[in-house]
Amino acid sequence: MKVSTKWLNEYVKVDDIKPVDLGEKIERTAVEVDDVSRREDGQKKIVVGHILECVPHPNSDHLHICQVDVGEEEPYQIVCGAPNVKKGQNVIVALPNSWIAGHVKIKKGKMRGEISMGMICGLQEIGFPDKIVPEEFSDGIYVLPETAIPGDSIFDYLGMNEDVIDIDITPNRGDMLSMRGVAYEVAAIYNRNVKFPTPQVQEDADLHIEDYLTLDATSNDLVSPYKVRMVKNVKVKPSPLWLQRRLWNAGIKPVNNVVDVTNYVLMDYGQPIEAYDFDKLKDKEIKIRYASNGEKLTTINEDKIELKESDVVVTVNDEPISLAGIIGGQETSVTEMTQNVVLCAAKYNPSLVRKTARRENIHSESSQRFERGINIQTIQEAIDYAVMLVSDLCEGDIISDTLEINQEQEKNVNIEITSERINKVLGTSLCDEEIIDIFERLGFKTSKDELGTLIVNVPSRRWDIQIPADLIEEVARIYGYDNIPTILPIMPLTEGHYTKSQKIIRSARKLLESSGLTQAISYGLTTETKAKRFMLAESETTQLDFPMSSDHTTLRMNLISGLLDDVAYNQARKVNNVALYEQGRVFIRNKDQERPEDIEYIAGALSGLFHEATWHDDKKVVDFYLVKGIVQHLLNSLGITQNISYIATDEFEEMHPGRTAKIFINNEFIGLIGEVHPNLLKELKIKTTYIFELDLQKIIELPKDNEIYIPISKYPEIKRDMALLVPNNITNEQIVKTIKKNGGQYLVDVKLFDLYQGKNIDDGFKSLAYTLVYSDNSGTLNDEKVNDAFNKVTDKLKEELNIKVR
Repeated sequence: MKVSTKWLNEYVKVDDIKPVDLGEKIERTAVEVDDVSRREDGQKKIVVGHILECVPHPNSDHLHICQVDVGEEEPYQIVCGAPNVKKGQNVIVALPNSWIAGHVKIKKGKMRGEISMGMICGLQEIGFPDKIVPEEFSDGIYVLPETAIPGDSIFDYLGMNEDVIDIDITPNRGDMLSMRGVAYEVAAIYNRNVKFPTPQVQEDADLHIEDYLTLDATSNDLVSPYKVRMVKNVKVKPSPLWLQRRLWNAGIKPVNNVVDVTNYVLMDYGQPIEAYDFDKLKDKEIKIRYASNGEKLTTINEDKIELKESDVVVTVNDEPISLAGIIGGQETSVTEMTQNVVLCAAKYNPSLVRKTARRENIHSESSQRFERGINIQTIQEAIDYAVMLVSDLCEGDIISDTLEINQEQEKNVNIEITSERINKVLGTSLCDEEIIDIFERLGFKTSKDELGTLIVNVPSRRWDIQIPADLIEEVARIYGYDNIPTILPIMPLTEGHYTKSQKIIRSARKLLESSGLTQAISYGLTTETKAKRFMLAESETTQLDFPMSSDHTTLRMNLISGLLDDVAYNQARKVNNVALYEQGRVFIRNKDQERPEDIEYIAGALSGLFHEATWHDDKKVVDFYLVKGIVQHLLNSLGITQNISYIATDEFEEMHPGRTAKIFINNEFIGLIGEVHPNLLKELKIKTTYIFELDLQKIIELPKDNEIYIPISKYPEIKRDMALLVPNNITNEQIVKTIKKNGGQYLVDVKLFDLYQGKNIDDGFKSLAYTLVYSDNSGTLNDEKVNDAFNKVTDKLKEELNIKVR
């Protein structure tokens, strides 16, 4: 919101305050200020010139030689290449040794052999952005009114000597999206009075709007209220310079006197005004309704949009003529041929406007105000002011009365609060009179009952204030944040600590990092295809209604997809050895759930070498058993040491069918481990990659084995080795489980130290060798006890697993 201090001064006295100081005060008290500027800064010697003569340049097919009266005794000869330069025009002239925008110095010189005493300028060359330059002058010089006096400084004519404060309005302060709203705020800050002109509408008593138009709305939820007025016999033409100056300094492009009036009222009152060419309305009933899927609308910007059933449109003859509260349609727009104008003011449903604006990616000055709130108190006054200005500037006749539907009454809010409460929150010692004075400066009528409670009447223009806490904030900022004493709060201290879940989550991260993995953080949003991969539980997808991009449309249901993207990113940059993990939440939703449940997961992805060769160690290539060891170490360190099983599976189409296993704890499925399918590796353009993913929430909830300190035995261990001929269908896990079950009380460890398949081993068999370690903390073991226990193990292996002891 760009605020001209000259315009603001018409409503509240600020000409005695330096603009920089005013901007700083607004920033300290109300909202952020982006900039305080004056367009003339850095420019000089730019004046009004009158073209006395304009002839073609003899040595150019596009240049002209102009004799220009710049208020001196003799005219200046200036060479100009603008296509619209003509004799008799009043133009902008940069004199020799002048400075224009961009710190460009204009000197006397020659162009194609002809002397040029300066430059005839377009608006862009003296600092006006392209977006606010009128279309007719966008590719040429700007032509001033006939009343401009040659030699006068151009800065006053174009409003370049006005200070403009660019304020950044927060969503809760939509009331400041208008000059009048800013005036109220500045008046409260400096304890000054505001004065606003009241429109005086001269209507044609013989003409009544009911004879021309009717109104209808399919629901009060769409718009409330909607007001229509009409002006006949208008003459559409460029706006007077005073109005163009106002719009330029507000950052708006002048179009014509009707459209400029609607934009002027928008900036003045914060009330968007819709303007239609009455003679282009095929039917005389204006209706506000939801759009139908597939309906088309061509906007005033010539964009063709396809409407959805959630969009709200203004229609005539059941055909959309504008996207309500956002942008008008081209078919009924006001042009130079318009003779009768319909003006509409409304308060649309802010939620519907916001959704449509975001979906269609059309964000206008109007939609911004409807989204943040409209002052219902001034809707009628704003449309009256608009028809008055249209009548004055377009020489039209105002038709009597206002056509309206869904009239909504002004609703002031009464809030009760006490001085004690305000002082307790702010740490101040303000008395009732000081607090009441602050409320009165804000325009809030305040009374006090017999119990000392303050009853504050908040006008509808401050719709952001609804509860006592809002009033406390108003007192704080008007009183001055710098004036509030700095006092440390007095409260009982409690020792902070992590919850059980937080401790396990942090331990899991540290364990994986100590194992050599690096933490990665991925987006919680992904594509629907990636969200459905590697799922540990059945779930419905959760889609965003208004995604920011096509790559972030769906809440993730796994962590692996994000990690694989990270692997692809690294390998595309020649980082081939990757070991990453991520701990985060996935979002699981059942069919009968409206909102998903967020669940803690932990996952890893490894590719290439786990570590490279050194002078004393061989390189270690990532494989299934390396990843399994990391997972086993993680689970064991978290206190889960028993009943962990890995069952081969081919259920996951994203995984290699022969190198993938499901992980179970106490027969409960908690995760997945294995190699990514070659087809998916090819799609992602990555090398062989192994992954694991665990439901960390289930792991947190599982019972844990407590670590018990056991002193190192003072007595020697006894070891026994066994070599087994094992069928291929028997797993190491089955063998170890049988050994531990039957090994007796002195068996303390079982280690697999050899695996062999090949020569001298029958097909369908493998040779496994184990070391069994026996120890007794209470005394020295003898061979007889160990041999008995060892023999029992071998007998059970033969009996239960059909294994031959070699």
